[in-house]
Amino acid sequence: MSTTAEPGWTQTDRTRAAAKLMLGWVALLWALEAVDQVTGHALDQYGIRPREADGLVGIAAHPFLHFGFGHVASNTVPLLVFGFIAALSGIRRFLAVSVLITFAVGAGSWLVAPPHTLGAGASGLVYGLFGYVVVRGFVERKPLNAVVGLVLAAVWGSSVFLGVLPTDSGVGWYAHLIGVVAGAVTALYHRRPVTAGRTPALT
Repeated sequence: MSTTAEPGWTQTDRTRAAAKLMLGWVALLWALEAVDQVTGHALDQYGIRPREADGLVGIAAHPFLHFGFGHVASNTVPLLVFGFIAALSGIRRFLAVSVLITFAVGAGSWLVAPPHTLGAGASGLVYGLFGYVVVRGFVERKPLNAVVGLVLAAVWGSSVFLGVLPTDSGVGWYAHLIGVVAGAVTALYHRRPVTAGRTPALT
């Protein structure tokens, strides 16, 4: 069992906490979209408005806002999977990683997104968590984490690759690209030193 940011927690404790956190997170996204629908899309205005001062709030708010239930649904499964795996390393570490990725995606999109657009959705964070989980296992030299990263890359890699290609489909590919890069960099920044004599664990 590896070290964790929550002293005294067992692997079971971390697993339960990670599951509760991600289920609660996704439930919040669906609840917010329900409020948005009932209020005539009143929450959409808090998305990212590129290079506009009143769009700065979107840097923090964008991963919690979506344009319809279909939009939320498309992010739900990958957010649950990537978020759960990332959160197994400790809740505080996961939250720090998520904040860094969210800021990078939000600020980057605010700077480079096409003018007169409105950006929202958790996909940038999803792509960031994907990059984080895949890179983390290799930089920390933990075999099980590396295997999990390879499996995720095999299952979702093609979708991620297509998602970062420039398109005219209305999808914020630049947010996806920034997310993947931010996740990889965050994995390097938050890597833990390898401790000899410890049994590899999924963290």
